[in-house]
Amino acid sequence: MNVKTFLTSVLLLSAVLVSAQEEHNCFSVLVGKKATMDGSVLFAHNEDDYGKQMVNWIAVPKQSYQKGTEVILKNGGQVEQVPFTSRYIWLEMPGMDFSDSYLNEYGVCIGSNSCSSREDQPEISNGGIGYNLRQLMAGRAVNAKDAVVLAGRLIEQFGYTGSGRTYCIADPNEAWALAVVNGKHWVAQRIPDDEVMVLPNNYTIREVNLNDRENFLSCPDLIDYAIKRSWYKPDTDDPFNFRNAYGGLNSIKNPGNVNRAWGAYHLLNTGFNIDNDFPFSFKPAEKVSKQDLMKLLRDHYEGTVLDKSEGYTKGSPYKLNGTMICGGASVYGFVAELRNWMPADIGCLMWLAPQWPDIQPFIPLYAGTTQFPSAYCRPGYLNTLADHYNPPTDIHVRNDQHAFWAFVVFSELMGNNYGENIDAVRKSNLKIERKLLAIQPSLEQKLIRLQQESPEKCREAVTRLYEKCAMKALTTTKKSIKKLRKTLE
Repeated sequence: MNVKTFLTSVLLLSAVLVSAQEEHNCFSVLVGKKATMDGSVLFAHNEDDYGKQMVNWIAVPKQSYQKGTEVILKNGGQVEQVPFTSRYIWLEMPGMDFSDSYLNEYGVCIGSNSCSSREDQPEISNGGIGYNLRQLMAGRAVNAKDAVVLAGRLIEQFGYTGSGRTYCIADPNEAWALAVVNGKHWVAQRIPDDEVMVLPNNYTIREVNLNDRENFLSCPDLIDYAIKRSWYKPDTDDPFNFRNAYGGLNSIKNPGNVNRAWGAYHLLNTGFNIDNDFPFSFKPAEKVSKQDLMKLLRDHYEGTVLDKSEGYTKGSPYKLNGTMICGGASVYGFVAELRNWMPADIGCLMWLAPQWPDIQPFIPLYAGTTQFPSAYCRPGYLNTLADHYNPPTDIHVRNDQHAFWAFVVFSELMGNNYGENIDAVRKSNLKIERKLLAIQPSLEQKLIRLQQESPEKCREAVTRLYEKCAMKALTTTKKSIKKLRKTLE
């Protein structure tokens, strides 16, 4: 084999590997307010990303701008800035275009899953838009539908630079799935209030009713363009099915996508079989709680035919079970609890677990939080904004200063002797989560009274709460690392 042929083979293999990885990233569940136990909108998400990664916890303040200010997109496009942007929480991953999650002061929560499209002739203007899309939504949207409309307008103006993606966008009243295609095509569907949507890494929006603007939104030529490309033939394919028309053929039946979706359906007692054609959304047999979703985000197919570890007796599920809801590439998981009967600073929160959710506690991160412990973030969000696209060369070098690396080391040690240690770890490391769930009602009664007295004092209180709990989780993790290392000596 000559050098040219060898290099070509390497590049092709790399492309295949990247494509395969993109198919297996992230997992989300959206639950309408009439399908939950307490009337909240729930949004569960595991963020999975391969290669060297780290996560910064950032609190971005509300900001004002002078008229004429422009937002410069990553590839050079410009968007007119609004007079002010909202305060929001930002889970930032340096150097990544499609991995960050947000919760803003209005309770709008945003995350996403890669979903490959079949588009091979995308229309892109002024460099297109990719990463900036969700940050613009977080800073400007006051509700989920508002975010969808904003995103749609930007996609039609610039064109989307990724292969394809579904953005999950929720607020205290409703949730939407926004499916984006490489280029200028998109469609969004509202999750029915009494239903649940499960999203692996393929488009789940199917039949669309574009006359129903309360539940569907899209670019104006969604169907006409599919007809033009021969992806949809009205005479034989009626009705129009977005997933079939625009979805990448390699993602719909991908085992990693099918298995994870079925894993969620299994835990939610839907009765679906693994070979069923899963729907966009479904009515759950029982109302869903945040604890149900925490359990789901920790799932490795335990108790099913997909568990090759056989209850950890054969080894670590991370090494044996392939692509899982809680997988080796998971860098954080959250369950957003969005309630419309409280002020957003208290009523909207992320129960956030760093790295692997199965060995870390979900800790309440309220929308009113205005600052994070220095161990969890780089100093200053402005530095983070400036460095996101071109982060410092040492950003992924492990160190003792940033909490994320302790969580990484802990997960690596657990992967070696998972079955032997998981019961003890759950007992010790998740203790704080159990306590916080138990005291949440009484805690929030105090927070509501404090908020009525002074919204600023309430924000200070939830900021101190998260700092205290996050540092406790970090201390517990470091103790667990020492214990695990001793067992390996």
